[in-house]
Amino acid sequence: MELQQKLELVFDVDAVLRGQGADASILRARRPRLVKIAEQARQESFSLLHPKVVYKTFEIEGVQHECLLLHDGHKMVSKLVTQQLASARWVIVILATIGMELEEHVTRTWDTDTVYSLALDGAGSAAVEALANAACQYFEKKAFTEGYQASIPLSPGMVDWPVSDGQPQIFQLLGEVENSVHLTPSCIMVPKKSLTMVLGIGVELKSNGNTCDYCAMKATCQYQQQYRSTR
Repeated sequence: MELQQKLELVFDVDAVLRGQGADASILRARRPRLVKIAEQARQESFSLLHPKVVYKTFEIEGVQHECLLLHDGHKMVSKLVTQQLASARWVIVILATIGMELEEHVTRTWDTDTVYSLALDGAGSAAVEALANAACQYFEKKAFTEGYQASIPLSPGMVDWPVSDGQPQIFQLLGEVENSVHLTPSCIMVPKKSLTMVLGIGVELKSNGNTCDYCAMKATCQYQQQYRSTR
């Protein structure tokens, strides 16, 4: 099911620089020209975005070892998901994408202006992060108005949920999403600027910590403070 609610995508130039793997404070001090280019890419990116959120909600019928048993015989096998969502009543499976146009423009720009192409790619990363955050906030607010709580978002690639396990499960649960995003045999999503996640919904939901606590890059990531403020 496609989310019909229009979500506002809000991201600043620092998010674009983080999307390039750069430290905004260092670039502001040493390479202000790159910051200016990133801002230009941010502004242009909005005309290239085609945001779309697809989701499906499943009732949780039980827990069996490291497996959530879902309605109609579906299941989700993951130690992380089971630990975090065992007390939830429903799980929402979500896919967010900004489409292919920006990605194609990055490819066209690469040979003539590599620096700007990288900035556009960073804008795409920032945009899909903003879209995923906006989707989570939408479902969290909806749950709250109905008297429920939402868990932290969990994505394949986090600790105890390998991409090779998680992505095929999510695409199987979502069903036919090939017209939006497809998964390659090596578990890469196309368009690449796409994110998948799951949210648990329930009463007195016991979901511990922050998304960053379960990230495989926790030990080396320099952006945890920024992500903790948005998720």
